[in-house]
Amino acid sequence: MTQDNSGDDDIGTGLPPSIEAAWGLRERPTKGRKPSLSLSRIVDAAVSLASAEGLAAVSMGRVAKKLGVSPMSLYRYVAAKDELYVLMQEAIIGDPPAPPAPGTDWRTAMSDWAWAMRRVSYENLWALRIPVFSPPATPRMVAWWESGLVTLEGTRLDWGEKLSVMLMVNGYVRHEATLMADLAAAVTASGQSAEHVLAKYGRTMRRLADPERFPTVAEMLAAGVLEVPDEPESPDHEFAFGLERILDGVDLLVRERGGDSGVGGGRGGTAG
Repeated sequence: MTQDNSGDDDIGTGLPPSIEAAWGLRERPTKGRKPSLSLSRIVDAAVSLASAEGLAAVSMGRVAKKLGVSPMSLYRYVAAKDELYVLMQEAIIGDPPAPPAPGTDWRTAMSDWAWAMRRVSYENLWALRIPVFSPPATPRMVAWWESGLVTLEGTRLDWGEKLSVMLMVNGYVRHEATLMADLAAAVTASGQSAEHVLAKYGRTMRRLADPERFPTVAEMLAAGVLEVPDEPESPDHEFAFGLERILDGVDLLVRERGGDSGVGGGRGGTAG
């Protein structure tokens, strides 16, 4: 965030007015003529630009031009571009998945949470470029935070461990989606199929990876790992593999702490 407005009024959140508005703490006056510009229109225009041209296309000037107003008029609603980014993310992230059924084991619940977050990420790849300015500070972001923590409520992990697990899984989702988006963009830019690009890379590496200098890489290449398979794997294979290995590690910690009683089985009884 860019400014501290805690002394501006008696709301006392310390958040910028635009973020307080997302929480419903600042309401538009009901009297008088409805203004032609609103915070929601600004955010919608910014999201539209980002969806069409990428996050780099979003500037106060471009958003103002799209709305047919002067750039200065935007600053009555949002003080800086980083605030606008936060509101854009709030607009597209949607609600978290429905709460798991009581008794659902932590691993199933956390996996469902990760896959739901991945779907949102792939639907809005431009949002992965938004810098992380602060912990969650908007209603939907906090709702996802709540949802992630609920998956672990039947475990005996302490609050710090639960938060660390959730952040680790979230970080994996963001990294995988960003990497896959970058690779897909590179393939698209090449004008060739993904299979052709992979096969070409494999041939190039087999020529360059001298077994005496890179013996392990050469052995991996000789095993045909980079060859195009006759039956391509699911595009979700790599994500599922990585997620399961992360959850394997967390499972060791959960068992060490005393196991899992399922969602709804540990509320109010967390260690720490």
